[in-house]
Amino acid sequence: MGTARRIGLFGLLSLVLLGGVGAKEKGEVAPPKATGPQEAEVVGVVIDQRSAQPLVVLQGKRDKRNLAMVIGHAEANGIALPLNGITPPRPLTHDLFLTLFGRLKVTLTRVVITDLRDDIYYATVYLSAGGSELTLDSRPSDAIALAIRAKVPVLVEDRVFDKAGGLPSRPAPSPHF
Repeated sequence: MGTARRIGLFGLLSLVLLGGVGAKEKGEVAPPKATGPQEAEVVGVVIDQRSAQPLVVLQGKRDKRNLAMVIGHAEANGIALPLNGITPPRPLTHDLFLTLFGRLKVTLTRVVITDLRDDIYYATVYLSAGGSELTLDSRPSDAIALAIRAKVPVLVEDRVFDKAGGLPSRPAPSPHF
């Protein structure tokens, strides 16, 4: 297990209250498992107590699995500011991009965290321009920062939750970055 994944998993475990899983009632049939990306809530940006690294924490809306990604300090600011309703006096890079998109009549429609390979997360930004859809490869932290500002969905592929070892649970109260 790579260092980034261990740190992310440790941070996730330190952020999450582990709840018991109830036994199924006799005769209860589990609904079919949904597949494909699920919308995720950006729960917050926190500091991993052990490594002092910022983590962005996402929670799937469909199955409540959590995902904690290690990000840089600048990226943490780019996510935490709009998440907490703070507008900086001067535009940050993500604000500049959204202004540019608007002037070019390009709309951000959604972002998708697509994969985790070799301890690196991947994301795709979906744009709409003149009736055509455009996609751009992106770092997940940049995609999330754009999505929060544009108020568009952040989606996470189920395989990302699976590879990251996301657990079904509720996040513990913790301070935002």
